[in-house]
Amino acid sequence: CLATLVIMLVGDTYTLINYVSFINYLCYGVTIIGLIVLRWKKPKIFRPIKVNLLIPITYLAFWAFLLIFSLYSEPVVCGVGLIIILTGVPVFFLGVYWRNKPKCVNRLIESMTCWGQKLCFVVYPQGGVAEEE
Repeated sequence: CLATLVIMLVGDTYTLINYVSFINYLCYGVTIIGLIVLRWKKPKIFRPIKVNLLIPITYLAFWAFLLIFSLYSEPVVCGVGLIIILTGVPVFFLGVYWRNKPKCVNRLIESMTCWGQKLCFVVYPQGGVAEEE
């Protein structure tokens, strides 16, 4: 979010749209690659929707062409898009991967979560007993 705010303040909207579209297409392709890998490594798990593998493989062929063309035609935009994606890596390691955090870090994360929920008018379910209507 901070990187996006900085880009909005520095650049124009067209550039931001280019960054986000590159990031979206990159994530779509990685998702399809994950689908194919799971189909090969775990073919017996339950899937509510199962499609022929020809469809995701065809999608990946077009995806790879568009991604390579984007990297060739606008390398700076793609590089900034990759940097934006990589800003999430430290957040993942601090928030998810690091299990034995000190209590002060947990309190900070909880207060930031509460602040974000109030800012966006959302409430995370607490997992308690549901109220009857």
